[in-house]
Amino acid sequence: MAFLTKTFYSQEDLVRHLKAHHPSFYFSSKTSTVIPYDKLESLLPWKGAGDFYLCDLSKLPPKMELRPNGNLVLQGGVSWEDAKKFLRSKGRNLKTSPTEQLALITAGIATSCTGERCFAFGNIRSQVTRLKYLDFNGEERELTRDQEFKTKSSHLKDYQRDFSAYKDFKNAPYPRFEKAIDLMIGTEGQLGIVTEVEIETTDNTDVTYVFMLLPKWEVDYAPHLEIFNAVQGHRNEIISCELLDANCMNYLKADEKLGENQDVIFLEVKTESFEDIYGNLLSHLSLTSAENVFEIAENKFHHIRAGVPRAIFEVNSQMGVVKVGTDVQVGPDRFKDLLDYYRSASRMGVRYCLFGHFGDAHLHFNYMPSKDESARCQDELLRLYQEVYEWHGSPFAEHGIGLIKQKYIKKFHGKTQLGLFQDLKKEHDPHNQFFPQGFMSVER
Repeated sequence: MAFLTKTFYSQEDLVRHLKAHHPSFYFSSKTSTVIPYDKLESLLPWKGAGDFYLCDLSKLPPKMELRPNGNLVLQGGVSWEDAKKFLRSKGRNLKTSPTEQLALITAGIATSCTGERCFAFGNIRSQVTRLKYLDFNGEERELTRDQEFKTKSSHLKDYQRDFSAYKDFKNAPYPRFEKAIDLMIGTEGQLGIVTEVEIETTDNTDVTYVFMLLPKWEVDYAPHLEIFNAVQGHRNEIISCELLDANCMNYLKADEKLGENQDVIFLEVKTESFEDIYGNLLSHLSLTSAENVFEIAENKFHHIRAGVPRAIFEVNSQMGVVKVGTDVQVGPDRFKDLLDYYRSASRMGVRYCLFGHFGDAHLHFNYMPSKDESARCQDELLRLYQEVYEWHGSPFAEHGIGLIKQKYIKKFHGKTQLGLFQDLKKEHDPHNQFFPQGFMSVER
């Protein structure tokens, strides 16, 4: 058995590969935070007969079309950055804005990515109206959100009942499976390959970016919580609410850093609403002075916001360790508990930083360990996810499960979830050819 890499330049090539039923792992831009591509072969154990294929979809021909109803239809190797440029030329914009703009949208659909603008526009599932995918025989099929999810599995009703507890989260610990399109959204390519997506867009309204300097959250997070509570009633005016803590600034260049050893909360505000937000929200904050509120250029915001996770990835790669970070979202009533837990985790004596989608109670706590410290940090994450389970939170609300998070998700998948996964794999992947090491595998 050997690992073989195959790049596809046309859908016809991909169809031929699928018809051969080769066990395969499909990827595109290699930006996923839950797939360690530099260690992929060692983390994709394969005991079956024959070769295993690593399939690169990034070279599939890109195509975009803006429909009269304002929806964007795309195929192939289209990135979020490509789509944003195309739409802005036509007075439109995306409702979803992942931090890594170079990632491909079809892969984002497969992992049910969310991004920063979820605060105002909701998750990616709410924006996809239609999609096409290739099944295990290479046949292209179409699904819409107007269709109900269908399967013969006896587990579906109980599965949907369990999912309802997570209906207000970006993503639950398992895919939704209520609408037909859910077969491909969040299943990480384990049931088919997404080839075409129709997604809602929005008017490209003028936006003002502001940031607020705050004390370090480890010392005093009262100002943070005041802002968190204040923004919740303004989701029509505020598009995103993001946090970079003081530790994040250590991974930026000197001229990019904001504040003096201070945390930063960013707001993306519709310009037409900015005066109201300033007068009714920002000027009423009792724990954050108006002197610590500043405007920032859009390109600088995106550069800084994307620079931190990229720098973390590079540091971890240089240290030779797999990323040790969280993707936890909790309900507003548990946000203080999450911050308290992260505060205790910060006292381990290991480098760390905290950033993420603050307005959604969805933060990424990232350890920056040495090889000797890595195992201890992994153990700490196990304790965290036990707490998240007790809080009825979502352990992986944005970036999927992939490979490195599977050991943490097991507790969240009971007999009902595993039973439905097994039935869906038999129905849609009878040859076990789609990412057989994924979280839906009955052998994990």
